[in-house]
Amino acid sequence: MRILPGILSLTFLAHAGAQQVGQNKPADASENYTLSVKVQLVVEAVVVTDKDGKPIQGLTAKDFAVTEDGVPQTVRICEHQDLAEEAKPLPVSKPADENIKLYKALTRTQFTPETTDPENTSKERYKNRRLLALYFDMSAMNPPDQLRALSAAQQFIRTQMTTVDLVSILRYQGGAVDILQDFTADRDKLLSILETMIVGEGQGSAETIDDASSADTGAAFGQDDSEFNVFNTDRQLSALETAAKMLGQLNEKKSLIYFASGLRLNGIDNQAQLHATVDSAIKAGVSFWPIDARGLVAQAPLGDATQGSPGNQGIYTGAAALANTTNFQQSQDTLYALAGDTGGKALFDNNDLDHGIVLAQDAISDYYLIGYYATNTAKNGHFRRVKVALTQNLDAKLNYREGYYADKEFSRFTTVDKERQLEDALMLEDPITELSIAMEIDHFQLNRAEYFVPIIVKIPGRELALAKRGGAEHTLIDFVGEIKDLVGGSTVSNVRDNVNIKLSDATAAELAHRPIEYDTGFTLLPGKYMIKFLARDDETGRIGTYETTFTIPNLNKEDKRVPISSVVLSSQRADVSQTLFDAAKAKERQKEDAVNPLVQDGKKLIPSVNRVFSSGREIYVYFQAYKQASAPADAAAAKPQSQPLFAFVSLYQGGNKVFETPPAAMAPNAANRLGTMPLTFNLGIKGLPPGQYDCQVTVLDPATAKTNFWRAPILLVP
Repeated sequence: MRILPGILSLTFLAHAGAQQVGQNKPADASENYTLSVKVQLVVEAVVVTDKDGKPIQGLTAKDFAVTEDGVPQTVRICEHQDLAEEAKPLPVSKPADENIKLYKALTRTQFTPETTDPENTSKERYKNRRLLALYFDMSAMNPPDQLRALSAAQQFIRTQMTTVDLVSILRYQGGAVDILQDFTADRDKLLSILETMIVGEGQGSAETIDDASSADTGAAFGQDDSEFNVFNTDRQLSALETAAKMLGQLNEKKSLIYFASGLRLNGIDNQAQLHATVDSAIKAGVSFWPIDARGLVAQAPLGDATQGSPGNQGIYTGAAALANTTNFQQSQDTLYALAGDTGGKALFDNNDLDHGIVLAQDAISDYYLIGYYATNTAKNGHFRRVKVALTQNLDAKLNYREGYYADKEFSRFTTVDKERQLEDALMLEDPITELSIAMEIDHFQLNRAEYFVPIIVKIPGRELALAKRGGAEHTLIDFVGEIKDLVGGSTVSNVRDNVNIKLSDATAAELAHRPIEYDTGFTLLPGKYMIKFLARDDETGRIGTYETTFTIPNLNKEDKRVPISSVVLSSQRADVSQTLFDAAKAKERQKEDAVNPLVQDGKKLIPSVNRVFSSGREIYVYFQAYKQASAPADAAAAKPQSQPLFAFVSLYQGGNKVFETPPAAMAPNAANRLGTMPLTFNLGIKGLPPGQYDCQVTVLDPATAKTNFWRAPILLVP
C-alpha cells in the first residue's frame, strides 16, 4: 500500500473494457460548494397529562415555556398529535394459509419526507399517525430466532394494527441497513415483504464466544475472537445508530422495534459506540423497543445443541456453566440499556414476541410537537439541557427528552468520533462525493486458483487541504476499503490505512494541479465481488466513497480466446523506494511487491486511471498472456505449449489506423505452469497530434489459431 504524489493527469475518465474503471461522480460535474447554516431547529415531543393521567388537549405555543441551558427559547412550532381520538382497530386480516399479493422489495436508504398526503391534500402525511419501525438484525439471530421474529411481526400486522398505525420494515445484513418498506398502512405490502424475507440470512454469525464456555473445535491455537467481537458489536450498534438517523428525518415520535438474539458488549471497548447510538436515538426522537427473539429460554448449564461441548477444565470447576449464564445475561443487559436510555422497554423471556410490538404501539397516543430555533449555534458537541413547562396549568405532568448533544465540527472530533464517522459512511448506500475518487481494478493470474488484484485510487490534489506541520506541508488522508463476495455476502478482504504525506514546497505548490494516487492489492479467487472504498481528508473531514462490482474471470476455462490479464496503460515508472511513505510498513509492502506483476527490477508501473497522456511522453502498455497447458494422461505433468505468442498495439482515430508497433513474440515460461508471458510495449507518440484515440491490443496464437483483442479510448493532450 502506497501513496504516489504529483502524478500529472486530468480528472476525467475513459472506460476500459478489460478491467473495472470508474469514479464516484461524473467527470464534468461542477465543483462542490459548502453552504453554512447557523440555524438549528430543535423539535421536542411532549406528552402532557393531568393528575389522573388523561391527555390535556387544546394547548397552543403560548401555553409552553421552553429553556435551553437556562436561556428562554421562542416556540415556533406547536402541533398536536391526537392518536387516541382516531385510533380504531382494523379488521383481522386474512388467515396465514391464504394467498396474499406479493410486492417486490425495493431497498432504499431514506424515508419519504413529511410532505402532504397524496390521498388527502388537506392532511400531512404523518400527522396523527403512529410510526412503528420493525428492525430485524439478521446478523444477530439464528434461523429459528429469525423465524420467530418474522412470525411475530406477521401476527401483529394481521391482528393488531389500528387505523393510525404506519409501519416500516428495516433490515441489517451484510454491513448495511436497508429500508425494505417505507412507512405504510397497507398490510398486504408489509406481509408480502415479511413473507419474502429469507430465513437464514446472516446465519447468526454476529459473534463467537471465546471463554470457558467455548466449544472445543479441535483447531490449532491461534488468535482469539475478542478483536472480531469488538468490531462486530460496534458494527451492530453503528447500524442501529444509522437507522435512528434515518428515522430522525421525521419530526414525529418514532418507535424502533429491534428484533435480535441479544447483544453483548465486550468490556468497555464498545461503550463509546453504545453511547453514540443512544445519543443519536435521543436526538432523532427514536425510542428503542428491543425484543429478544430467543423467547423463553431453558438453558442447559453447559450450553445447548447449537454448539459443541467445551473441552477445558471449566466444565469440572463450574467456570463453563458460570460463563454460559453470564454471557446470556450480558446479551440481555445491553438490550435493556438501549431501551431504558431511549424511553423504550425491552421484552425478555417471553414467547409472545408480538406483545413487545403492542407495548411500543401503546406507548404513543397523544402528544405535542414543540419546535424552536436554538439561540446557541455553536457546534461544540456539548450536552444542552432542555426544560419544558406550561405557563398556566402547573399541576400537569410533562414527559419529554430533557436534553440533547449538539452537533460537532470536524475539528472537534475525537479519535472515536472520527472512527464512527467512517463506519457511518461505509454503511451508506449512496456515494458521498465531497472528494472525487477514480478507481481502476486489474487482475493477474498467480496460479491455477488465485489472482492478484491491484487496486488504484486517484484523488485530485486540489480537493485536499494542506496543513503546516514541523515546518513542511502535509496532507493527511484516511483510506478504508472492503471487498465482499456477491454470492455469499461475506467480507473476503479489507484495508484500513491512515497516511500522512509530507510534501516539499515545490510539490505542495503543484498539488492543486496534480492528483494523488493510492494503490493496494488483494489476492482473490475467481468470482463476483463488490468493493466499497472510502477516502477522507483528515484536515477538513471531507469524504469520498466509491462502490462498484467487478468480476475475476476463471481463465483456466477460457477455450475460445487466448487468456490474458488486464491491460495496464501508464506513462510513468517510479522507483519502489519512492513510493514507501511509511517505513514501518515497508515489510508488508515488500511482500505485496513480490507478487505484484507491476513491480519489475525495482521499478513500479503506475497505471493511468483516467487514460489521459501527454503527447510528449511515452505510453507504456503492459499485460500478461497465459499459454494453456496440454492435457496428457498424467494431469500433474501438464505443461504449457512451447510455441510463442505474437502481440502488437495499434492506435485508431476515426476508424483509421494511425500507429502500430511491430509484432512482439513471447514464448511461455517453461518454469511456470501457467506459461505466463509478460508483454510490455513502449509507444513513442511524439508525432501524433493531441486528440481522442482508441488503443487496441491484439494477441495471436499461431499454434491454436486463437486470438484476443482489448480496446479502450485514450486522450492525448499537449
